[in-house]
Amino acid sequence: MNRLKEMETSERRKYKLMYLYSGLIVLAGFLLSPFQEVVEGIVRIAMSPAMLVTDYFALGGVGTALVNSGVLMLFSVWLGQKSEAPMNGGLIAAVFTVGGFALFGKNIYNVLSIILGVFLYSRKKREKFAPYITVALFGTALAPVVSQLSFGMGLDPLLGLVLGNLAGAAIGLMLPSLAASFVKFHQGFNLYNIGFTAGMVGMVFMSLFRSAGHNHEIASTIYLKTSVPLAVFLTLYFVSMPVAGFLTSKNTLRDFWKLLSRRVKGTTDFVELSGFPSVLFNMGVLGIVSTAIVLITKAPLNGPLIGGVFTVVGFGAFGKHPKNSLPVMAGVMLGYLLTGVSLSTTGAMLTVLFATTLAPIAGHFGPLAGVLAGLVHMSLISNTAYLHGGMNLYNNGFTGGFVAAVLAPLFQTYLKKKG
Repeated sequence: MNRLKEMETSERRKYKLMYLYSGLIVLAGFLLSPFQEVVEGIVRIAMSPAMLVTDYFALGGVGTALVNSGVLMLFSVWLGQKSEAPMNGGLIAAVFTVGGFALFGKNIYNVLSIILGVFLYSRKKREKFAPYITVALFGTALAPVVSQLSFGMGLDPLLGLVLGNLAGAAIGLMLPSLAASFVKFHQGFNLYNIGFTAGMVGMVFMSLFRSAGHNHEIASTIYLKTSVPLAVFLTLYFVSMPVAGFLTSKNTLRDFWKLLSRRVKGTTDFVELSGFPSVLFNMGVLGIVSTAIVLITKAPLNGPLIGGVFTVVGFGAFGKHPKNSLPVMAGVMLGYLLTGVSLSTTGAMLTVLFATTLAPIAGHFGPLAGVLAGLVHMSLISNTAYLHGGMNLYNNGFTGGFVAAVLAPLFQTYLKKKG
């Protein structure tokens, strides 16, 4: 009985902290932009086609984008609480990924029908929604399908809204089954499995659109400045995570060092394995390191890149740590340096951050394998977005699935697993 009460108390604390970190993003947004600008910007964002890459910093303003991000994070946390889902590594990763992509593609309108579709799937299976909540949240990778049908094809407004939301619900009904199947393709060596699944689904939708004569160019609306107040806020935001970890457990650092030795493959819940305090520490370290890389390379601290940082941070609870992420980042950076591409561009730095979907390769086969995976990923990434036409926001997850599917069997044959 006491054990059950302790678990309930622990869950309440985790939810409170997630509400706090989500709310801070909303607060920062209102501090950086006036209320009227935020309201007008939210409407503009919600009614945009939202194709990859649409930087909401450029479309609606820095503060507006942050409010959109924070509100979606709050909604995700609330959804988890209402469905009685444990605040585990998967849900933490999903919340921060939703928040990250709410800076360049997801908004209050285009995520709802996909989540509803997954909810309907759980009802059809006569199961609780809680086990499917991470699929629902990650599945909003295909939010541009909803927005494109609703606002981007020149359809009658009512028809566009109906078709967009029907497509979103259909996507939600498909994703749980497909995700469970596609994970076998890359053997769990690609952390963004929903990204790979969404890429396949997005490719089908884009093919249908092209067959109907609705082709479009992949969007490239990018904010090219770095806000100093925002950089300071993010630094303090991420520094607070290790501090919170220390304050909640005296064993945080010891557990963090143990976490670094974890050989991750597929869904690995660091919260369950190492405890929430050490996970907070890991998330904070990843946030600080990722932000520092963006700033050192003089890339703009814009919506997509902060979204990339947030995703890395979120997966600090679900498979990533510095030891398995940095080799992959190094491989991507090496590839761009060898090909003469500046690391200060948004596109290059996006790949550096999101290529860490391949962190399990470095964790299993060593840092050199991680560097090679990063190199291959960098080469392939520019050839995959056309397939889904920007409909899948997680293009690196889509690409990472192919890279892992090719490299993992070769490494398993010719390399010994680390440890």
